[in-house]
Amino acid sequence: MQLQQLAYFVAVAEVRHFTQAAELLRVAQPSLSKQIRALEAELNVSLFSRARGNITLTPAGEALLPLAKRILADVDTARLEVQELVGLKRGRVRLGATPSLCAGLLADVLRRFHDTYPGIQLIVEEGGSRDLVRELTRGSLDMALVILPLHGDPPLDTTPILRENLVVASPAGPGQGATERSPKAAPLPRRAFLRIEDLRNRPLVMFRPGYDLREATIGACRAAGFEPRFAVEGGEMDAVLRFVEVGLGIAVVPSMVLAGRPGLRGTPLVLPDEEARRGRHGPGLLRTVALAHRKDVELTHAARAFQDTLETFLVEAGLAGSLPAGVETLVND
Repeated sequence: MQLQQLAYFVAVAEVRHFTQAAELLRVAQPSLSKQIRALEAELNVSLFSRARGNITLTPAGEALLPLAKRILADVDTARLEVQELVGLKRGRVRLGATPSLCAGLLADVLRRFHDTYPGIQLIVEEGGSRDLVRELTRGSLDMALVILPLHGDPPLDTTPILRENLVVASPAGPGQGATERSPKAAPLPRRAFLRIEDLRNRPLVMFRPGYDLREATIGACRAAGFEPRFAVEGGEMDAVLRFVEVGLGIAVVPSMVLAGRPGLRGTPLVLPDEEARRGRHGPGLLRTVALAHRKDVELTHAARAFQDTLETFLVEAGLAGSLPAGVETLVND
């Protein structure tokens, strides 16, 4: 069975005339008739009743017609999709990402995408997860890497792509930093993990409003029965890390952002119930990153190409063991 035969069959079935179908397809009528007979021989049934010059579908023809139309439509869709994807020479991807991802693995993904599609313009907006969700719903972004769960049930489709540890960042050297020498705060415990309670009465370097990490940290402290104390607040990721390095305070950050910063150490953070369930050496508090886009807007071919590039990169990095420390891919091969 050939696609050409199915196309000829559908044409005849729609106009109920061999000569007219041949004219529509711009082929010779004998060639069309020959292909129809070959299809009937392949299926071992008659598809048309040709009594007295009237062309009608047999029961077998009636059964084949919707299937043939679907096959031809799927083939046409596949051809268009492939042609447009292969031909991506111009276009634009507006991507939002949290600062931890911009400072981490995203640069390698962007480089791979740019090398494959050099004509596609990449526009990256860096911001807190809640800010990015707002920009997505407004239509200012095509897609964004955000933190789950989303707040307020926005109209977005989300695909979880990775899971990462949250750690308490503190100065790496012994005796460094306000958290170590302040008379108002006991030294930060040096052990395999820290509890939320260990943050009580210690100066925190806090992100500006709009960061998911800010809300998560404040919420965890309040759930533990105390109000966090800020040494500095309002910074972006790079500023927060630098403030911690010079000893202004400690901060809760994703583990991946500590790569290449020897002046900082990261200690896994656990909640009380997690500590009891997992034990002293269990993994730290986790968060999930997802790729999100609006439900009511179809992704462009360029955006879908970026999603494919991102997922392929994560699968390959996971298999190679080259993901940043504390990061696990959730994308299946």
